[in-house]
Amino acid sequence: MRASLPDLSDERALPEACREEFRADGHALVRGLASPEEVAAYRPAILEAAPGARYDHRPLEERDTYGRAFVQMMNVWRRDERVRAFVFARRFAAAAAWLLGVPSVRLYHDQALFKEPGGGFTPWHQDQFYWPLDTPHTVTLWMPLVPIEPAMGPMVFASGSQRLGDLGDYAIGDASQAAFAQVVEEQGLPVRGYAPYAPGDATFHAGWTLHRADGNASDRMREAITIIYYAADARVAPLDRPARRFDRDTWLAGCEPGGRGARPSR
Repeated sequence: MRASLPDLSDERALPEACREEFRADGHALVRGLASPEEVAAYRPAILEAAPGARYDHRPLEERDTYGRAFVQMMNVWRRDERVRAFVFARRFAAAAAWLLGVPSVRLYHDQALFKEPGGGFTPWHQDQFYWPLDTPHTVTLWMPLVPIEPAMGPMVFASGSQRLGDLGDYAIGDASQAAFAQVVEEQGLPVRGYAPYAPGDATFHAGWTLHRADGNASDRMREAITIIYYAADARVAPLDRPARRFDRDTWLAGCEPGGRGARPSR
């Protein structure tokens, strides 16, 4: 079944400007990390497998701010070998390691994040709030599966916010939106987006980079997949928040604070 799928095992030379932008701003765009044709070949498998990993099945109007932001489907790679080939692509992991400036990375987990037509805004937040990883060398790859226009609610980033580190005990929601909007304003952080996107374009943002998205004002689903990586030598952080204990139990089962994560390296 996988033999007919495009090979994503190559390592692409990326512009040095991308790494400079990532280090300075905490985010960067790599146009065409995968081609639209490559993404189109894998997209049916992702669409087929993702609903089985859906986190929240309530109708849109019954959800809170977090739930209206996107349809969240996690660890899709475990449900289909074709999706596994995409998520574990050496090309993507090599780009992540190069941007982080580390020899190799490990997979934390993937998520299919679909923003429905009429879906709500995604509040300002920091991804690493949730992650029990004792390293600044973490990154999320976000790749659209379809063409995405500004009206569909693509992400924007607060440039330089990664240097502020952990900004407090704020899960994604109304409180994080209020608190971090104030940080962005008070710190005078430039807000940057990259839309429109073609399928296969990829943004990368560091774990502490503040980011948000508007609601989807179009009549089309905003289909995207994210892949989270961390430096292969990273250690497990203290489980000082319920979110981090949940993530440890879910993604790093058996790993204790101070020990290394147990995901396969790439």
